[in-house]
Amino acid sequence: MNGTASALVLGFLLSTAYGAGFHFLIGGPARRIILYLLAAWMGFAIGHILGDLLNVQLFKLGALYLFTASLGAWIALIASWWLAGQES
Repeated sequence: MNGTASALVLGFLLSTAYGAGFHFLIGGPARRIILYLLAAWMGFAIGHILGDLLNVQLFKLGALYLFTASLGAWIALIASWWLAGQES
């Protein structure tokens, strides 16, 4: 695997763990995990792209801009939780 494919797999695994962990911490109906996974995947991708465009070198892991990608995922998760309603 080259660097880009490794970064894609690592990013998918991390963002999936973020979404599942967020659902575990917050709780709620089982169907809500789909929302959290989608939000984590999209936020992670957008954060990575922004990290690449802004050339943020903080916690860069190979081709993956880990800091901005993780920040994007968590912002998207909190926003999706807030927009969907905070009830558990």
